[in-house]
Amino acid sequence: MDGMNAKKTVFIIGATNRPDIIDSALLRPGRLDQLIYIPLPDEASRHQIFKACLRKSPVAKDVDLGALARFTAGFSGADITEICQRACKYAIREDIEKDMERQRMGKDTMEVDGGQEDEVAQIKASHFEESMRYARRSVSDADIRKYQAFAQTLEQSRGFGTEFRFPAQPQAAEAAVHTSATAAADEDEDDLYK
Repeated sequence: MDGMNAKKTVFIIGATNRPDIIDSALLRPGRLDQLIYIPLPDEASRHQIFKACLRKSPVAKDVDLGALARFTAGFSGADITEICQRACKYAIREDIEKDMERQRMGKDTMEVDGGQEDEVAQIKASHFEESMRYARRSVSDADIRKYQAFAQTLEQSRGFGTEFRFPAQPQAAEAAVHTSATAAADEDEDDLYK
């Protein structure tokens, strides 16, 4: 980073789940503008992650994303994405198996309300239930404690915290007297060399 001359609109954004191995030279003041600790998502954030992961997927009405968000406390965004992807795979597998069964029976489409329509494969609650059987957290409680300790250490090393206060007015007056006395002493020194 030393020797960078042109600093025109350069933004470097990085993320790591191993802050303990970041080179200390990068953490010195003037290197990175801000270091931000981002904790695991809370329930509302997990709900939004589920919605984002499934926004283009046909989700059945019996799927309660709020319940999924409640039951996935301690899960990261990647963990939630894995749950959604696994549920999608189960839905696709079920749909393929149904198509194969229909072909065996000599039917290419299902009859619905007297007409013929292709059935749209939906991700149902049963698919999420199966997916949750294999769901796992990628961040352990020990890792979370380690990250929180690192964030706290970083905060403490970053400045004065709540200890810094500007001096009150009487001290400012003392400083002005001290400055004028120093200026007078400097003038006396100049007189010695005349």
